[in-house]
Amino acid sequence: MSGGVVAAVDLGATSGRVMLGYVDEGAVRLEEVARFPNGPVAAADGSLRWDFTALYDHIVAGLAEAVRREPGIASVGIDSWAVDYGLLRGDELLDAPFHYRDERTAAGVEAVHAVVPFDELYRRNGLQFLPFNTLYQYAVDARLGEADAALLIPDLIAFLLTGARVAERTNASTTGLLDVRTREWDPDLAERLGVPAAALPPLVDPGTRLGAVRGEALDRIGTPLDVIAVGSHDTASAVVAVPLSSPNAAYISCGTWGLVGVELPEPVVTDAAREALFTNEGGVDGRVRFLHNVTGLWLLTETVAAWAEEDGAPVDLVALLDAASAVDEEIPLFDANDARLTAPGDMPARIAEALREAGSPVPSTRAAFVRTIVESIAAAFADALATVARVTGRELDVVHIVGGGALNRLLCQATADRSGLPVLAGPVEATALGNVLVQARAHGWFGSDATLETLRAAVAASVSPVRFEPTRR
Repeated sequence: MSGGVVAAVDLGATSGRVMLGYVDEGAVRLEEVARFPNGPVAAADGSLRWDFTALYDHIVAGLAEAVRREPGIASVGIDSWAVDYGLLRGDELLDAPFHYRDERTAAGVEAVHAVVPFDELYRRNGLQFLPFNTLYQYAVDARLGEADAALLIPDLIAFLLTGARVAERTNASTTGLLDVRTREWDPDLAERLGVPAAALPPLVDPGTRLGAVRGEALDRIGTPLDVIAVGSHDTASAVVAVPLSSPNAAYISCGTWGLVGVELPEPVVTDAAREALFTNEGGVDGRVRFLHNVTGLWLLTETVAAWAEEDGAPVDLVALLDAASAVDEEIPLFDANDARLTAPGDMPARIAEALREAGSPVPSTRAAFVRTIVESIAAAFADALATVARVTGRELDVVHIVGGGALNRLLCQATADRSGLPVLAGPVEATALGNVLVQARAHGWFGSDATLETLRAAVAASVSPVRFEPTRR
């Protein structure tokens, strides 16, 4: 067993980061190099887009700083949120990529389902219905036919760095155009939906070397770093780093979204799974991430942002969470998955409206309001955990919470209480860890026969999760 250092580009829907990952004697540690904001911007035509130019500039600057600190970096891996893409003509990006919360997707759903009913789609792609899945976006993208390639965000960044035009398989599984059983593109489905072949680049697996950094990026970064495909869907990377403590363990990768599920060897595309809104997404090493998308910390961050705008000053979320944990009055709940809560905007007002419609009182203090948000998210998590147990026949015995939600003690305890299951919280930077570990395995640092279990053992040797026991049933 040997080791070295790699860089991980880890992009979320609200922020991005460049991390150094040090692997030594079967253990791994991270060092943050750069952190930068990310989020939707309103374009001149009224659409919601990503500021991709700024995002890419932050990434390259972060990699340059990483090389300055550690000239011996062996490679870099890139992961991000799913479903969004950029269109290339030649080597140029046609437009800033659309944000998945843009309202155009509603028309895409109608157009796709008019050709292929959802029950057939589910049998073919295994995906939970989400109105922003890539195939719905493609259905209303007027410029798709002009493009030489359509690349998901991590693949687009890899192209700009190396010139490789590929689709990493775990993220490709979220487009709705990958066959859930063969894990290859479904050309018949694409043809029926009018999706051009250029939107389906060659597929590669995590661990594939994509090439060396070149051109302007090389000039700025200063060294021809190898780029290695990782589980480029951020949840795929995060699940690599879940130190599963039991064969019947569930996980929640909790950030903007809460991805609640289990790891399976094969997909589940039964009517029960479809009706329960569970999705079968690709994992590293051909595993299946059988999970449900629950609205996560988005509800809390948008609420705090609205209060900060109202106050004209930052809001101390840590203090609010402490105060929320002391609330002893009855806690009203709302549906955390209410579609009205998915767009940016005045979140406190929309949550208050949802509570009133349900005949529930609206909390009168911010601390009580935060408690309602956290408990509502936890209730949605608990419901998803109960459903995954029912649909898969697994008797769950522990829940691992990874990602930013692992820092929210109130949420972790509420999830334990409402699910009746112990919660193990951590690692927080699971996505970056999974990114690093897949690169390390590609370099042979865990030996020639390293499995996912080998990588998870390295996480367990490096991180001590915090345990939360249920205090009520």
